[in-house]
Amino acid sequence: MRDRMVHRGPDDAGLIDGGNVLLAHRRLAIRDPSPMGRQPMATPDGRFHLVYNGELYNEPEIRLELTRQGAVFGSGCDAETVLLALAAWGSSGLSRLRGMFALALWDVAAGTLLLARDPLGIKPLHVWRGRVGGHAEIAFASEIPALFVHPAVSAAPDPVTLSSYLTTIRVTLGRRTMFRDITTLMPGESITVDLSSESLGESRRSFARIDAAEECEVSDEHVREVVRQSVGRHLVSDVPTCCLLSGGLDSTILAKVAMDRAGGLTTYCSGDPSADPERSDLAFARRVSRWLGSEHVEVPITGESFLGRWTELLALGGVPLSTPNQVAIFEVAAAMRSRGHIVTLSGEGADELFAGYVGPTLACLDFVGTGQPDAGLFHVDANAWAPRSAKAALLAPTWASDAEDDRVLIETYRSLFDACVDPARADCGVLSHLRFQRGVNLEGLLRRLDAMTMLAGVEGRTPLADVEVARMADSLPVRRRFVDNSEADWPAERRAEAARSKVALRDAFAPELPEEIVRRPKASFPLPFEGWVSRLSGALRRSEFAREVFLPGALEVVSRDPSGLWRLSWPMINLAMWGDRWWGGLSEV
Repeated sequence: MRDRMVHRGPDDAGLIDGGNVLLAHRRLAIRDPSPMGRQPMATPDGRFHLVYNGELYNEPEIRLELTRQGAVFGSGCDAETVLLALAAWGSSGLSRLRGMFALALWDVAAGTLLLARDPLGIKPLHVWRGRVGGHAEIAFASEIPALFVHPAVSAAPDPVTLSSYLTTIRVTLGRRTMFRDITTLMPGESITVDLSSESLGESRRSFARIDAAEECEVSDEHVREVVRQSVGRHLVSDVPTCCLLSGGLDSTILAKVAMDRAGGLTTYCSGDPSADPERSDLAFARRVSRWLGSEHVEVPITGESFLGRWTELLALGGVPLSTPNQVAIFEVAAAMRSRGHIVTLSGEGADELFAGYVGPTLACLDFVGTGQPDAGLFHVDANAWAPRSAKAALLAPTWASDAEDDRVLIETYRSLFDACVDPARADCGVLSHLRFQRGVNLEGLLRRLDAMTMLAGVEGRTPLADVEVARMADSLPVRRRFVDNSEADWPAERRAEAARSKVALRDAFAPELPEEIVRRPKASFPLPFEGWVSRLSGALRRSEFAREVFLPGALEVVSRDPSGLWRLSWPMINLAMWGDRWWGGLSEV
C-alpha cells in the first residue's frame, strides 16, 4: 500500500562513506536530471562534499560569478553551483543564496561539517546528537523518520512540544520537535560542527535577515515586477511544471503570471465535491481556469479518502498533521505526479507577508490599542486550539508536570516576538505583530507544503514566499498591507467584511484579474473535517498512548462529541495515532 500511495523512490541515490563521516542522498531530480547531478557531490580536489535539498533561484548570477573566478562546471545542476559557491566563499556564501534549501557540507581539510537551512524555513533539517560507545555522534536528515534508522536515536516524545502542539497545532517549538532528542534548525540558521573535537563542538549563527532596513513607498508597478520576477525564477526547471489553483487571489496571481511567461499551463485544485457548487474552491478554480485557458485537473476529497490518508500520512511523515488540508495537498500532489508533473507552484506566503489573515490581524490591532504588554502571551492564547486553561482537565498529572505548564511555549513566543520589534519604524506596534505572524505561521505552512508534496514525489515551490518578495513586503507601511475600515461598535463579522487585507497585492494585480477574484475572501482549501473527524473518535478510546497522556474524563468527553469539540479532537486524535505509531506503549519503555 505504501509503495502504491507514495512516490518516495528517488530518481537516483548516492552514498559516500568517509570513515567517520557518512553522507547519503535520495534525489528528486529537477535541474539537470542526468547522472551528473547525482549527490553526494564533491569538488574535483575531493575537499568538499555536499548533500543538498532545494532549489537555487539566483543560480545564473552565482554561476556566472564563479565562472569568472575560474570555476569549471561539469553539470547544469544547481547543487554544483551551491557546492562551488560554498567552497569558494565558505559559510559566508550562505547569505548569497536566494532559494530554498537544507544542506550539509563536509570540509575534509578543515574537519568541519556545515549544516544550514534557508531563511524562510521552506526546507526542514533535523538533527540528533548523542554518544555511542563512548564517542559523540551527530546525525541529520530532512525527514525525521530517516533518523530512526540509527539504532541510538530514540522515538521518545517531548512532553513540552506535545503540550505546545495541543495549543498551536505546530509540530515544532523553536528548535524542539515532537521527539525529545531531535532538534530542528531555525530558518536562516547554520551550524558548524568541529569533527576533529572529541565532543563534536559546534557554533551557530543566523546568516540572513528578512526584515527591511526602512519603510518605503512602493508603487503598484514595483510590487508587480518583484512578484513577476520571482515567479519567473521559480519556473526554471528541467521537468514538467504545473500550478496549484484554489481560485483565490494568491494562486490566481501565480497562475496568471506563469501563463504569461511560460504559455501552456496545467492547473490543479482539490476540494470537497459536495460543497457549494458556486462558492467552493473547486468552483472558483474552474472559473479561473476557463479565464486563463489552462488545462485543469480537479481532485475530489471525500470523507473516506480524508480519513484513510490522514492515518497513512501521519505514519509516513513522522509527526502529527498540523492542519486538515494537508490531506488535500497530498492528494493533489499525488495526482500531479501520476500525470507527470514533478514541480508545482503554490501560493503560500502571501497571507504572512502581506497581512492576509483578517480576524487575527484585527485582534492584533485591538491588542496594540489596549497598550497591554506581553504580546508573546497574547499570541499563545489568541489562536489556541486547546487553551492553556484547559490543560489541567486534559493532561495526566505526570505529562502536565513534564510539560512545565507551557512555560517553554510562552517564553519561546515572547522571545520570538521581541525579535520582531523595530522601534525605528513609526508603525512598530502593528508591524511587530505582522512580523511575528510571518515568522511563526509561515514556517509551519511551508513545512506542511514541503512534507506533503515531497511524500508524493513533487517539489512544491512558493514564489510569494521568496526572500526578495519578503523584503519588499516588509518595507511596505502597514496601511499598504492591511486597512481596518470599521467603527468601534461594529460586530466582528461586519468588521471583517469591511477590512482590506493584502492591500498592495490586490491593488497591484487588480487591473489584470477578474474582479470577483480580487474581492474574494480567503478560503484556504476548506474541508468539512469537523464532521469527518467523528469517524475516528474511536482512536482516542483504543489508543494506549492517549490513555497514558490524557485524563480519562477528557478522553470520554471528547470521544462523545468529536465534531462539536473539533478544536480538541483534531490535535488529540493526531497525538493518539502518532504516539501509538512511533513510540507504542509507555509502560514498555
